[in-house]
Amino acid sequence: MRYISTRGQAPVLDFPGVLLAGLATDGGLYLPETWPVLSPSEFRALRGLPYPDLAARVILPFIGDALSYETLLGMTRASYAGFAHQAIVPLVQLDTDLWTQELFHGPTLAFKDMAMQLIGRLFDHVLTERGARVTIVAATSGDTGSAAIEAMANRACVDIAVLHPEGRTSDVQRRQMTTVHAPNVLNLAVAGTFDDCQDQVKAMFNDAPFRGDMRLSAVNSINWARILGQIPYYVAASLALGAPDREVAFAVPTGNFGNVLAAYAARRMGLPIARLVVAANRNDILARFLDANDMSARAVEPSLSPSMDIQVSSNFERLLFELLGRDAAATARTMTAFRATGRMDVPDAAWRDATALFQGHRLDDSGTLAAIRDLHATTGYLADPHSIIGIEGGRAHAIPGVPMVAMATAHPAKFPDAMEQATGSRPPLPPHLADLYERAETFSRVPNSLEAIEAEVRALVLRNAA
Repeated sequence: MRYISTRGQAPVLDFPGVLLAGLATDGGLYLPETWPVLSPSEFRALRGLPYPDLAARVILPFIGDALSYETLLGMTRASYAGFAHQAIVPLVQLDTDLWTQELFHGPTLAFKDMAMQLIGRLFDHVLTERGARVTIVAATSGDTGSAAIEAMANRACVDIAVLHPEGRTSDVQRRQMTTVHAPNVLNLAVAGTFDDCQDQVKAMFNDAPFRGDMRLSAVNSINWARILGQIPYYVAASLALGAPDREVAFAVPTGNFGNVLAAYAARRMGLPIARLVVAANRNDILARFLDANDMSARAVEPSLSPSMDIQVSSNFERLLFELLGRDAAATARTMTAFRATGRMDVPDAAWRDATALFQGHRLDDSGTLAAIRDLHATTGYLADPHSIIGIEGGRAHAIPGVPMVAMATAHPAKFPDAMEQATGSRPPLPPHLADLYERAETFSRVPNSLEAIEAEVRALVLRNAA
């Protein structure tokens, strides 16, 4: 399996190379050179497998000969062994054709654990084989940071620095990051938004001397391995609801476009996915694009669903590359102009192709609270402020007779203030996090400055190299 950059000027890499590279050297994102496709009979053969076994079989074609099936299976089984639900990604029926798939039973209570637990083991394997060490830099709007730290803390071959926007995550999200006291972990609270943090991560990768000196790598969804680790749960849900002999649809709470891109990848593998609902909060650039071809960035506004408080969705570049017929030069021009002007000019034909599969949905804070309250009153189900937007999007864009699965991306206990506003009660944290508010926090405040952030990262690496 070979991987190419969306901008066409970076080296073609194998899977280990893509895992360690993260962002391509030309500023683009890596995608498979060709999409692996499973036949209907091959999909049917996956029915009934335990989730770790299914995950290994779905992921293996994207890895090529870099890992044996047995090695990969050992990794997936270890990755999900500590999850709190035996099914790992259980489906819960909410209405006749409406389901939710719970992706929050991992150690940090968010869907990011699904890929991150596996990525930690993949990094260990590849780096140990190469006798190498890397520095991971990650931006987080709330959940990626804690999942990455949980996966990477105390690993021998990795240092990790996580940038979060100060004051723009929930208290639980922040504390899950800042109460991990491992020598290879650095938490940076940046004076800015998630988009600022994401821009600084990309700037570090584009600073060639710094990237080389620090041996930078990434675990944000700019790293293809993050998307890859999320494809299997779409396969699992589809098979449980009748695929490949029946169409299915998904509604995905979306900020950086990574989770819904994994659903798109599952469709490219051959699953009959009829619709993908892109569910947004007030930061609705993706919904505006799908409604009216309006991909124009606005100021990021804080919301009750902070993991979706994003205006520049990095992974959209991968879809854009496909919509433009894999024209890397056109993709590069479009992305460069977007960064310069804040507006992306997508040809009408490409936009129409996107809307044939994707539909946008938005819900503001008042609508989010009302929907949480109504769902709990009618079904007894508690959905967090992100998941509920997906559930409402699934209702609004249902196809009669086609199962719609809304992805439950975070545990409601991660957002106790919003849940109390909606329902009058605060859901308790699971036992392994019950003392979270009593744990000491460690983090550094930094300005939104590349120089200041690089200085902190360099100090981490030099300290651990000593």
